Amino acid sequence: MSNNRPFQIGVHPINWVGEDVREHGADTTYETILDDIQRLGLTGTEMGRKYPQDLAVLKQELASRGIQLVSQWKSVLLSDPSYREQELAAYRAHCEFLSEMGSKVISTAEVGGSLHFDPRRTPNEKEVLRLDEDGWRSLAEGLNAAGSIAREFGMKLVYHHHGGTVVESPEEIDRLMELTDPSLVSLLYDTGHAYYGGADPLQVLRKHYDRIAYIHLKDIRPSVLAEARSEAADFVTCIRKGVFTVPGDGCIDFTPIIAELVDRGYNGWAMLEGEQDPAIHPPYEYAFNALQHIDTLINENARKGAKVNE
Repeated sequence: MSNNRPFQIGVHPINWVGEDVREHGADTTYETILDDIQRLGLTGTEMGRKYPQDLAVLKQELASRGIQLVSQWKSVLLSDPSYREQELAAYRAHCEFLSEMGSKVISTAEVGGSLHFDPRRTPNEKEVLRLDEDGWRSLAEGLNAAGSIAREFGMKLVYHHHGGTVVESPEEIDRLMELTDPSLVSLLYDTGHAYYGGADPLQVLRKHYDRIAYIHLKDIRPSVLAEARSEAADFVTCIRKGVFTVPGDGCIDFTPIIAELVDRGYNGWAMLEGEQDPAIHPPYEYAFNALQHIDTLINENARKGAKVNE
C-alpha cells in the first residue's frame, strides 16, 4: 500500500455491518471489523452499531489498534420547528461524545420527510416528502444552530447529502449550501450518494469544494440502479439489491475526482464505503482492492504532475 497519500484514508464499518439493512453482517463482531481495518493499515473509522458503547472500552479497543474515531452519523429532525429544542439537546450530547473521542467532524443528515428515517411517517407510505419553503427555512436555521454547538466543541458539522432524504439531488445540495452559514455548516461530500441523487460527483466536488470538510468514497453499480429505478424501489431496497459498492468496482470515474482532491490540497479524511451484503462481497477484500485503486490513481496523478513540471 502507498505511503504517499496526500489526504487521510479510513474505512467505514458499514462495509462489514449494515446500518440501514440490519441483516447485513448481523453476526460480525466489532473485533473482526477493527482487526481488518488494522490489517489494511488504516487508522480511521466511523462509529458503527457493533462497536462498544462503553466509552472506556471503545477507547481501549481503538487505541490498541492505532485507530481514530473520525465521526459518527447523527440524524436530525430540524425541518420541523417543534422538534428543534429536543434535537439540539441531543446534538449537544452527540458532540460531547465525539469530542471525548477526539473526532473533529460530525456527519449530520436531516431525516424529516424520509420514508425510512422520519419518526412521523407511517407504514406503507411510498415516497420521500420533499420540503416546502417553511421546511427549508427551519432546516437551515436548525443546522446553523447545531453547527454553532459543534463549534463550541472545536468540531465541524458536515452535512451528509443522502439517498432517500430531502437533501439528495444536486439542486437540493445547492439550496442547502445557499441557505446555511458557511462558517457553521460544512459539507460531507459522498461520491456514491451524489450519483444516486442524480448528480455528476465531479461537478458537486468542484462546485462546493470550499465547503467540503469530510468525504465518503463510494461507487455505484449502474445496472442495479437502473433496475431499481424501473421498479420504483425505495432507498433501503436499493441497498439490498446491491446498488452501492467500493471505489473501482462500479461506474464512477474516480480519476478526475482524486486529481481534483490532490491538486486542491485536500488533507482531511476520506472514508472508503461499500454498503453492501458482506456475505456476498467480502469486506476486507473489497476494501483492500478499493484502497489499491485509490492509491494507483494518487500515484498516477503524481507522475503526471512530475512530467508537467519537468
